[in-house]
Amino acid sequence: MTSAPPGPERGPREAGALPGAAAAPPEERGAPPVVSVVIPCHDYARYLPQAVASVLAQTYADWELVVVDDGSRDDTAAVARSLIADHPGRRIRLLEQANAGVSAARNAGIAATTSRYVLPLDADDVLAPTMLEQTVAVLERRPDIAIVSTDVSVFTDDDLPAQVLELPAYDRDLLLRRLIMFYCSLYRREVWQTVGGYAEDMRAGEDWDFWIACAEHGFTAHHIHEALFGARNKDDGLHVEAAENDLAVRARIVVGHPGMFKPVTRAWAQTVLAQNERQCLADERVPDDILTRAADMDQFLRVVMRLQRTARLQHRHIQRLEAALAEREIPVPV
Repeated sequence: MTSAPPGPERGPREAGALPGAAAAPPEERGAPPVVSVVIPCHDYARYLPQAVASVLAQTYADWELVVVDDGSRDDTAAVARSLIADHPGRRIRLLEQANAGVSAARNAGIAATTSRYVLPLDADDVLAPTMLEQTVAVLERRPDIAIVSTDVSVFTDDDLPAQVLELPAYDRDLLLRRLIMFYCSLYRREVWQTVGGYAEDMRAGEDWDFWIACAEHGFTAHHIHEALFGARNKDDGLHVEAAENDLAVRARIVVGHPGMFKPVTRAWAQTVLAQNERQCLADERVPDDILTRAADMDQFLRVVMRLQRTARLQHRHIQRLEAALAEREIPVPV
């Protein structure tokens, strides 16, 4: 088995440990938990308490939580230490490292654990209370399954109702064409070890790249058709960058896993990374395995994001009008 890619020059250290001192392994502090939830956090201190609260609310109790402060410029480390102090009976740890990106932070957090299963969680997202209970149950009874994914509930910082995004059942060929699994999926530790961790040179699309690497090594997944994971939809973040650079992300994935794709797809990907994307998009020879209707999807994602921004602006405008009317004691028409 290969090990995870090396971390940054300044490696992570555990909160409270002296610089350069090795943290005591989990087994020396008691039996290792079944699940390790790993939360990379870079300048998301304002969201971290909600993410941690969703882990604390799990109906499945045999877990540990590792927060990786990825060189944050805000008070992420202080917030994490406060959360640890507030829950002394829970296995919550903080690792700190120089900023190296979400992939490196995930790898560092996972490398610091010895659990049977791993669940990545971003600092601005949340888990449904039964996320661990339901996903662990699948891996416990299905030794042929290595990964368990779920549907997702998409929410915003506004008062807009959350929307459930239903994803298809796992299909290896479909995975090559589009992302059908969110990053927040439970998987066996040997998956991460065998694949070699998340690609630290990918700024966006690292989760799709990771799942394709899993398929490349023969791992398969099971999908639970229930929204057990909540993704915060914002106007910024890596998911927006990935959507706006969809073709480049796809091309990098193809180049990184050439054995999974046709020769024409590999040639196309190399061309995309070497020249203007617009020219490649207009090329009639664009292959159809990973790039089925890629141009339409790229345009669709941009339109959806614009509509979301417009809806939020309208919602905030309505809230301001309602507040102004309330101050003047003018009834709001129904």
